[in-house]
Amino acid sequence: MQYFMRPIFLAIIATLFLSLPVDAQKKQKDSRAQAAFAAGEYFAAIDLYKNVYNKVSDREQKTAILFKIGECYRILGEARSAALWYKKAVREDYQDPIIFLRYGQMMLINEKYEMASGEFKKYKELVPDDPRGGVGIESCEAAIIWIENPTGYIVENMRYFNSRQRDFSPAYVNESYTEVFFTSTREDATGNDTHGATGQNFADIFASSMDRKGKWSVPVPVESLNSEFEDGTPCISSDFSTLYFTRCKKGKNQQLGCQIYRSTSDGGSWTEAQVEFEALGDSITTAHPAISPDGLTLYFVSDMPGGLGENDIWKVIRDSEGGTWGNPINLGEEINTPGNELYPFVHNDGTLYFSSDSRVGLGGLDIYAAEQDETGGWMLENMKPPINSPEDDFGIVFEADVEKGFFSSARKGRGNDEIFSFVLPPLNFSVTGIVKDERTDQILPGSTVKTVGSDGITVESNTGDEGTFRFMLKPSTDYIFIASQPGYLNGKVRESTRGLDQSKDFQVTIYLASTKQVIELPNIFYDFAKWDLRPESMVSLDNLVETLNDNPNVTIELMSHTDSRGTPADNQELSQKRAQSVVDYLISKGIATDRLQAKGYGESQSKVVDEKVKAQYDFLELEEVLTESFINQLASPELQERAHQVNRRTEFRVLSTDYIPQN
Repeated sequence: MQYFMRPIFLAIIATLFLSLPVDAQKKQKDSRAQAAFAAGEYFAAIDLYKNVYNKVSDREQKTAILFKIGECYRILGEARSAALWYKKAVREDYQDPIIFLRYGQMMLINEKYEMASGEFKKYKELVPDDPRGGVGIESCEAAIIWIENPTGYIVENMRYFNSRQRDFSPAYVNESYTEVFFTSTREDATGNDTHGATGQNFADIFASSMDRKGKWSVPVPVESLNSEFEDGTPCISSDFSTLYFTRCKKGKNQQLGCQIYRSTSDGGSWTEAQVEFEALGDSITTAHPAISPDGLTLYFVSDMPGGLGENDIWKVIRDSEGGTWGNPINLGEEINTPGNELYPFVHNDGTLYFSSDSRVGLGGLDIYAAEQDETGGWMLENMKPPINSPEDDFGIVFEADVEKGFFSSARKGRGNDEIFSFVLPPLNFSVTGIVKDERTDQILPGSTVKTVGSDGITVESNTGDEGTFRFMLKPSTDYIFIASQPGYLNGKVRESTRGLDQSKDFQVTIYLASTKQVIELPNIFYDFAKWDLRPESMVSLDNLVETLNDNPNVTIELMSHTDSRGTPADNQELSQKRAQSVVDYLISKGIATDRLQAKGYGESQSKVVDEKVKAQYDFLELEEVLTESFINQLASPELQERAHQVNRRTEFRVLSTDYIPQN
């Protein structure tokens, strides 16, 4: 549902039209419909507009009515109905470009991403200075990715709290987090008036408590806080002694505006609420209070002059608790947009949470987390699914020191707006691996595996008879897993838990190369008849540098081979120069000269086909020797060339394992 659907906020919108009381006996139906819309009576305005539409003949007027009906449904949070009427207005060539933005927003909520993107592109082309067109396009792309990759939060419907009416904006009100206040329009609400915008009761503050068994009580009105008017969106100070909430008054045929009220606890009950911003007067609408942990900053929502969008988040500051609030300060364009920023909440760690309908998101209102950096600038992050959904998500509250709390959402449930719980389970990370022979792919039992973390902690284990190992890992840590086995070069793999927000068990295989076998270096390339290394060879050679650094006690021979074309003498000379170019590269990377020998073998050692060669060249059989005579009898020049390529290779073999580094 759209943000206006919250009765406590519909009253804010209606204050824009205080000069438009409705006299149903004196106005024509079209005037009645317009006046109802202007006064925030959206629920009533729909039928009035529909009646007018059937009686007017002017096409331009009929098209405008189609758009207005769509607006009513959008404001009421009925995205599908809104999209239907916007679509009709588009077909009738409604002239205001806003139609494309609104239609795109409804398509985004309805998860019609391709259609939504098309409408946002039209709006961006027509109104390039409004960022909401570009934001909509980005949202269509991001929503698909985010929905497929939810965060680790567990979200559940709070059926103990929710009714068939609207229940939203919860707040913890005791230090054990076992009592919650929230806003509701259920039948037990105080007063007999029906909200003209929603057709439901005026909202009140309700309370529910959790017993020792973890069961929540049936919600009851907080009589000392509620009035005959709209009361809701509670928040409480960090010491749980002062409660702030919104009250929206209503007179005959008019709204009197919304203001923030304050009440204090005197040992179990709440004092009579008082207006918090007397200095601002009742002409300035303020709502959705959020007090900082130190009690010196109060955030709120207002459409007062000087804002950046339809409704902005502002703040007031005081020098001490009980002191006088300063002048309102707009949080600026890092927080506020041309749209609506609503329902702020300040976490115990200082993070500001709020909802916005004009940032990259999944549709409607999304919840965002904002942290200030060293310079005072804000860094924002969408909380993504499952906290956010294509419908409205808002009014979040946390327990002080854990990733746990409640929020409100219009996602599919038993009623309209409902309250949901959320918790982020502790992250669990582990790695399970196996050690294998690099050439044969056989398991190597009895290997030693050591894990080295970026936190400075090193743990060592033995793979046992099955060649497997397992380690528990920490969040936000980089790891290197090093395996060793007598007669083999050390091998390693890297993994990281940094940036992961869901538990994970890594699966790795560490391959070890036997010191008794010749080891081929893949992807070592030279131009024809030349020995200069081509740039694409560097990746493989850098891996060799890393291997030599991981095995500081080995010395090696670099072996270069050519195919059989050309004279043996030329091939011998070419291969020697190529082997030396590899040695020179390794030396340039810091490998000691006395650990390296260059040896060119020309065409003298034809490649014997092994499992790896067979996997790449299926026309070759295992154990075949790629001599010149064998290659010449292959079926086509193409196959012959591929076989020659196998012979052109660079390898190394271990000469000794007892080298003592000078440093």
